[in-house]
Amino acid sequence: MDWTHYRFCSLWSLPAPPAAVFAVLERPEDYPDWWPQVRAVTRLDDGTGVITIRSLLPYAMTFTARETRHDPAAGILEIAVSGDIEGWARWTVTAEGAGTLARYDQVVDVTKPLLRRLAVPGRPVFRANHRLMMRAGRRGLVRHLEAV
Repeated sequence: MDWTHYRFCSLWSLPAPPAAVFAVLERPEDYPDWWPQVRAVTRLDDGTGVITIRSLLPYAMTFTARETRHDPAAGILEIAVSGDIEGWARWTVTAEGAGTLARYDQVVDVTKPLLRRLAVPGRPVFRANHRLMMRAGRRGLVRHLEAV
């Protein structure tokens, strides 16, 4: 088993139409406004940016995100990531009743040296840290959607 390889899947039920959710998710430069753990997003061009995240644990991760798929009709936003993590992430936005189901999939390898050294003992803590970040992101997005 590669202890630095992670697969994550988060499902967010949201009380807004898919088009409204997609419109927010396709603007990562605004994520810090509603997602507390997304500390900074700097656009480099229309499809690339540098993102810094930090959840409960006392370390930040910075990576470059490059858009690989932007398909509003299918509700898919996908990026390739490189830096402290390497891999990809994808939002899939679909209708769910009167609202939306936003599915977040991520497959990454950790390259940040400290996290690689702590890979075996830290894995359960790193996974819990990710869950907390995603839970806070969903709450922030719900508040943001209700405000607009």
